[in-house]
Amino acid sequence: MWDRVGGLRTVALGTPGPSRDRLNRLVLEGAKTATAGLYEVEYVAEEEAIETVGERLVLLDSAEAPIGVIEVTRVETYPFLEVPWEFAAAENEGDETIEDWRRGHREFFDAVGTPVRDGDRMVCIWFRLLDEPPPTRG
Repeated sequence: MWDRVGGLRTVALGTPGPSRDRLNRLVLEGAKTATAGLYEVEYVAEEEAIETVGERLVLLDSAEAPIGVIEVTRVETYPFLEVPWEFAAAENEGDETIEDWRRGHREFFDAVGTPVRDGDRMVCIWFRLLDEPPPTRG
């Protein structure tokens, strides 16, 4: 199960440290408006439902502290090889082509021990940053 803060599910982008710090900075600057997860690994194994449009999530920093609230605006699932450029561009992580996006995501998932196969289902979430303080833990 995912962590909850103030009754809301949390989202922790990338891995703690420089990767998460960079991704969070992109969200807080308004440049990153999407993120993806592997369905079998991040939802089935974690016993979590896919996000829904209108759901609010608490964005966590590398120390697992709440730093913002995002609202889900769109959710779609695709096999890894069918994730569209429109989505990859909204992730806005510096990829110039969908091939760059695929290569970068394969490298990320390999590094965290969950290699991605061509047909693996990806949950693609678009969101917007809300102008409200995040709830506090406790």
